[in-house]
Amino acid sequence: MASSNSDEWRAICDKFTNAQFLSDVESRKDPKNDPFRSKYKARELLRDIYSSLKSFDAGEGDEDCGAESCEQRTTGPPPDGQRDNLFKRGFSGDSPAGLRAAKLGAVEYYLGVNHVDTEELSAGDEHLMNCMKLLERCRASPENVSLLIHVRNQLGILWASRDETETAQGFLEMAEFIYQHYMKEDGSPPTDMTEYFTTEEKLLTHQERIKRFEFAYTHTMYYLAQVYKNLGETERAATYCHSTLQRQLQLNQFNPMEWALNAATLSQYYITKGRYMEGRHCLSAATVISALAGEIPSEAAAQESETESERREQLTQKRAEIARCWIKYCLNLLQDAKKLLEDNIGELDTDRQEELKRARRQEEEEEEKGRKSALLFGSEDTFDSIASLEEKVRCLIPLDFPEARDVFLVGQNYVKQAKEYFQMDGYVTDHVEILQDHSALFRNLAFFEEDMERRCKMHKRRIDMLEPICNDLNSQYYLLLRRQMMFELAETYNEMMDLKLTLANRQADTQSLDNHTIKKFNHLCSSSIKYFQMFLDSLCSPEGKFPEHLQEEVLRPALVARFRVARLQSQLICPLLSDQLANLNKSLENYKYVAQYCEAHPEAASAVETELELSKEMVGLLPLKINRLKARMTANN
Repeated sequence: MASSNSDEWRAICDKFTNAQFLSDVESRKDPKNDPFRSKYKARELLRDIYSSLKSFDAGEGDEDCGAESCEQRTTGPPPDGQRDNLFKRGFSGDSPAGLRAAKLGAVEYYLGVNHVDTEELSAGDEHLMNCMKLLERCRASPENVSLLIHVRNQLGILWASRDETETAQGFLEMAEFIYQHYMKEDGSPPTDMTEYFTTEEKLLTHQERIKRFEFAYTHTMYYLAQVYKNLGETERAATYCHSTLQRQLQLNQFNPMEWALNAATLSQYYITKGRYMEGRHCLSAATVISALAGEIPSEAAAQESETESERREQLTQKRAEIARCWIKYCLNLLQDAKKLLEDNIGELDTDRQEELKRARRQEEEEEEKGRKSALLFGSEDTFDSIASLEEKVRCLIPLDFPEARDVFLVGQNYVKQAKEYFQMDGYVTDHVEILQDHSALFRNLAFFEEDMERRCKMHKRRIDMLEPICNDLNSQYYLLLRRQMMFELAETYNEMMDLKLTLANRQADTQSLDNHTIKKFNHLCSSSIKYFQMFLDSLCSPEGKFPEHLQEEVLRPALVARFRVARLQSQLICPLLSDQLANLNKSLENYKYVAQYCEAHPEAASAVETELELSKEMVGLLPLKINRLKARMTANN
């Protein structure tokens, strides 16, 4: 191999530097009609370097296994039993043969990455596997361990892009093993791949070597998180994602907004698993780290500068997305509390509430233990800020109205933030989804409210925010959203009606209700019927025909809507017997539909077991009531 101070070697180093500059810098300026121009130029330089390396010390050819001489190629990572061989057998990494293999392998690596970047995946795979083959005859050592990890990272990415997830997993897990084994057995700052083609005066410091090596392993963990997610190993994926984010903070190698959004996204996994302490920690860290991106440029500054305009858009959007993740946190916490505390009719189980309050102290102690053992985000600069924000939001299940209200207010504050960006003009779907979450926050808070009048007012707030939007949306473009809101409005009016009926019954029998109360009750009842019927009408064909067979995604909602309409029709308070009869007939018609549909489609019965049982019962009882009413009408006539 040529001397590191020879003119020949300096020429190779210059070519490598130029190839890196072309790939990393100049390629960003390539025109759209020739997007890989700089990449192709870099490729030619790398090929020249490879030819020059091959020509040096040609007598060592029996030790070489490069692009032209490798007839047998490794097709995947070695079995677990052969992993240790990487550190025990082969040429020493600092021997002439070991260094030659590493340099040739590095060129093969960069050629492989180059071909992948230009969307020539098969050629990229071939070069990367050539790199693997060259290094097979060398022991893993400080001189080549970084290359060993990088090439497996790239092969993992390549095979994952081909949907060969298990093959990708093998390469990446091998990269993980190499890193862990090396750090345990050696741990000295390894040579970076760029140093193979650097003159002595430009070699990296030990600190920079360590930084780059750790960054490569951070990539390994990041890619493994994606692989495990695609394999359905969600717990493992979350663990690797969490570790990746922590390493990025420790190494100070992150983009604040990207990091924050990834942490907020991870929180959603923890929330779905009921792990609210971890979810809160991720969201608090996301909020604190996102602030490191700086202030949002003013509207005036955005109008004067395109750069500031783009920055304003990006910061506002990503912070709004983090706010939406906070909304989901608060909403899920309230929903889980409701599930835990409700009795078999959906009301607060006070005995269960007291039982859980007695157990609260132990739960708080376990939370503190969990916090001490958890992998926490943060650095010296951010740890206190994250902890301070966490203290403002509870992570234990709320057990009474004051605790639930605290969670609700946090969620409502983030609703306001999210709506500032996701406005109706331009973000219809996002805006409506945020309103639906806001409505759900009110619904779950109402569960804890003992005063029925105040509970009614909360449901009225839900109607006020959803009803105008529902009626204004174009069904042609937003049919699914309209259906969701129709159904929710129908249920909300129904719930208000039940509350008003309970209040009225506390004061007097139905027969002695005053006209105002009856009018209010009937309005709520009719409004609920109206929105359930609007939902059912939205399922009809353009000719107005209701489908004979309900699709799976609307099966339960449609049958429940029919059942609820049947119940509501029979509850309308009417002074005229003829009106009562008409309502009972409509009620019977809808009960019959539920029973007959499930009889004709037996597979539907499991979706509405309770409603079906009650519908069959009412199909038997209502005709008797109708006949008695007819008899009364005849007698009166």
